[in-house]
Amino acid sequence: MRLIESDGTMVGVVPLEDAQKAATAKNLDLVMISANSSPPVCRIMDYGKFMFEQVKKDKESKKNQKTVTIKELKLTPTIDDYHLTFKIKNALKFLQEGNKVRVSVKFTGREIQYTSNGEKVLDRFYDLTKDLCTVERRPKLEGRNMSMVLAPNK
Repeated sequence: MRLIESDGTMVGVVPLEDAQKAATAKNLDLVMISANSSPPVCRIMDYGKFMFEQVKKDKESKKNQKTVTIKELKLTPTIDDYHLTFKIKNALKFLQEGNKVRVSVKFTGREIQYTSNGEKVLDRFYDLTKDLCTVERRPKLEGRNMSMVLAPNK
């Protein structure tokens, strides 16, 4: 097997027993890095310290991530102007926080025959919020609901 010292220097190809003796002499672990290569590559290192550093790096990378959640607003095809402006205020608040917004129109009863009314409501909703967002998914009919997804501008 190919052996790498703890400081990163290449020792060369040595038998497994010699590699294990070298690791125990330094009170370190013999870790196989690449088993598929020919010959297999092993490294002498403190495995506990390595795992601690790995967990620390993972936590640090998660700290810098921003999770984006999708908030949903439900409308009807016969929504009044007052209610629409109220929903728009909520959507603008969600978009300013950096969240995506799914706007859906639910059709009940015979309203399903007039899906164009729902599409008009969604288009009007986007026209009133287009300064803060972009359409990530155009209005699409799924069963009795028509929905679109708005994403905040960068």
